[in-house]
Amino acid sequence: MSSATLNVPTGSPAPEQHEPRQKWYRVMCLTGVDYFSSLGYAPGIAALAAGLVSPLATIGLVILTLGGALPVYRRVALESPHGQGSIAMLERLLGFWKGKLFVLILLGFACTDFVITMTLSAADGAAHLRENPHVPSGIGDHPMLVTFVFLLALGAVFFRGFKEAIGIAVVLVCLYLALNAVVVVVGVAEVLKDPSVFSHWRTGLTQEHGSPLAIVGVSLLAFPKLALGMSGFETGVAVMPQIQGDPTDTYDRPFGVVRETRKLLATAAIIMSTFLIFSSWICTLLIPQDAFKAGGEANGRALAYLAHEYLGSGFGSIYDISTITILWFAGASAMAGLLNLIPRYLPRYGMSPEWAGATRPLVVVIMGVAFLITWIFNASVDAQGGAYATGVLVLMSSGAVAVTLAARKAGQKKRTIAFAVIALIFCYTTINNCIERPDGLKIGACFIVAIVLVSLLSRVGRSFELRTTSIELDATAERFVRDCARRRIRLVANEPDALDAQEYDDKIRQVVADHDLADEGDIIFVEVTLTDPSDFEGRLSVHGVVVHGHRRVLRMESATVPNALAALLMHTRDVTGVTPHIYFEWTEGGPVINLLRFLFLGIGEVAPTTREVLRRAEPDRSRRPHVHVG
Repeated sequence: MSSATLNVPTGSPAPEQHEPRQKWYRVMCLTGVDYFSSLGYAPGIAALAAGLVSPLATIGLVILTLGGALPVYRRVALESPHGQGSIAMLERLLGFWKGKLFVLILLGFACTDFVITMTLSAADGAAHLRENPHVPSGIGDHPMLVTFVFLLALGAVFFRGFKEAIGIAVVLVCLYLALNAVVVVVGVAEVLKDPSVFSHWRTGLTQEHGSPLAIVGVSLLAFPKLALGMSGFETGVAVMPQIQGDPTDTYDRPFGVVRETRKLLATAAIIMSTFLIFSSWICTLLIPQDAFKAGGEANGRALAYLAHEYLGSGFGSIYDISTITILWFAGASAMAGLLNLIPRYLPRYGMSPEWAGATRPLVVVIMGVAFLITWIFNASVDAQGGAYATGVLVLMSSGAVAVTLAARKAGQKKRTIAFAVIALIFCYTTINNCIERPDGLKIGACFIVAIVLVSLLSRVGRSFELRTTSIELDATAERFVRDCARRRIRLVANEPDALDAQEYDDKIRQVVADHDLADEGDIIFVEVTLTDPSDFEGRLSVHGVVVHGHRRVLRMESATVPNALAALLMHTRDVTGVTPHIYFEWTEGGPVINLLRFLFLGIGEVAPTTREVLRRAEPDRSRRPHVHVG
C-alpha cells in the first residue's frame, strides 16, 4: 500500500493508547458476538422467508457478501482508518447542511440496527430458553417476560459501567463456532447418509416453482429478507482503534491497522459465509417446513433444533447455553456501539455534550426504546427480522455510496463504476425490503425524527454560546493586540468585500463619525470568512496582516460570525487584561429573517447577536467587552 492511497497528512505521531491494542483475530471475536451470533436465528428466518429456495438464496447472499460488501468495507477501512465508518465518510464528502441532515438520517437507521440487535438477540435467547426441555414450562411460557429480563440484565451491566472485554468475546465466539461446526458436520453427515433427503428437496423445489427461472426469481425476491446475515461489516470497521498494527504506524498513516482490519473483514466474511451456506442446506433438508413457522420448534432456533434432534438433550442444552450467552453479549456490544456513536456526532451538531455524553441517561432512554419495541413486536424473532434487515441494509447502502463517491473524487473510473453497481444492488435491496416489510422504515423514521428534533432544539438553545473549542493568534495578530493594549483596544468588524484601500478608508471615516471618536488611532479591522455554517463549533485561528501599507487586519474563518467575534473579544481580554471595544454598523433586514440567517447561515444581525453571546459568556458587566453600533 503506497502512502498516496491514504488521504491524510503525514507526520503525526500515534496518540497515546490507554489500553493495549489486540491482534486482529482477537478483535474479530469482539465483532463476532454480533456477526456470528446471527447464526442463532438467520437460518430459520431464511427458511421461513424463502422456503425450499433458501439454500439457493443464501448462495446469492454469500456472492454479494464476498463480491460486494467485502470490497466496499475494505475501502471504508482505508478511507476511515480510525473507526469512524461510512457515516463519517459521507459527512466529509457531502458537507454543509445536506451532509449533516444525511448523517442524522443514517444515525436514525444505525440506532434502528443497534436497538433491534438488542431486542432481536434477547428475543432469540428467550426462544432458545423456551424450547430447552430442561427449562420449567412456567418460564418458557412467557417469552416476552424472559426477553424483558435479558434486557434488564443488559441495562444493569451498563449502569455499573460496561467495558468491552475482548477476552470474554474470544471465549464465547470460539466456543459458539466450535459447537456450530459440530452441528453442521453432523447435519451434513445425516444428509450424506440418506441421499433421498436431497432428492425429496429437489422434487419439492421443482413442484413448487416449476422452472429454474422461477427459482431464480424467488431467490431474488427473498434476498432482502436474508440480509441480516451481513450485519458485521460496519461493526468490523468501528473496532479499528482496537487493532494492533505495525510499530511504524502513526496516527495519520496507520497502514498496518488498515491491513489487519482487512484481514479481519475477509476472515469474518468467509467464516460467516461458510456457516450460512451449510446451515441453510442442512436446515432446509432436515427440518420440516412447518417447524419454522411461528410456534414451531425450529422457529428462531433452527440449528438448536438440529443439535437437540441429532446430538441429544445434553449437547443441545450446552448449545442453548452458548447461544443464549453470545446473543446476550451481542446485545451488550450493540449497546456499547450506541453509547459510542451518539456522543461522537451529536455534540458536534449542537446537542449538549453533557447530555449526549452522560452514559446513564442514555442507557435509560435506549432501554425504554428497547422495551417498547419488544412489546410492539411481541418478542417475536420473525417479526423483528424486517426491521433488523432495514437497519443493516441502509448502513451497507450508505457504505457503498460513500466509497463510490470517494473513488470518483480520487479519479478512479473503473472502481467508481464497480462500486456504483454494488451501491445500486444494495439500494434496490433496501428499497425492496422497506416496501415488503415497512416496520424497519417506521422505526428508523421514529429515530430520525427524534434525533433531528432533539438536535435542532438543542442547537437553537446553544446557538448563543461561544462555540469555539480553542483560539490561536499568530505572531502578527498577537503583536497587533498587545501593542494596542498599552493604550486601548478598538476592533472594527468589517465584512470582506472589495478589500481595496477605498473600502478601509470609508469604513474608518464611518466609524469615527458614527461614534464621535477623537481619532482613528489603535483601530484594528476584524474580518470573518464563513466556512460551513452547519458546523456547530470549531477551532479559531486568527491571522494578522497589514494591508495597503498601514491598515492592520485580523482575519479568521468560522462557521458563524457573531460567535467568532465574541470568542476573539473574550480571548483578547483574557490575554491582555484590557477590555476591548468593537464597533459595528447595523445590518439591513427584519429581525426574524436575520435570526434565522444566524441560526442556519452563521450571519444575520451581527451586532446584537455578538452582544448576546458576550452577555451569556460573561455575566459580570464590568468585565464584559464593549459593543458599539452605529
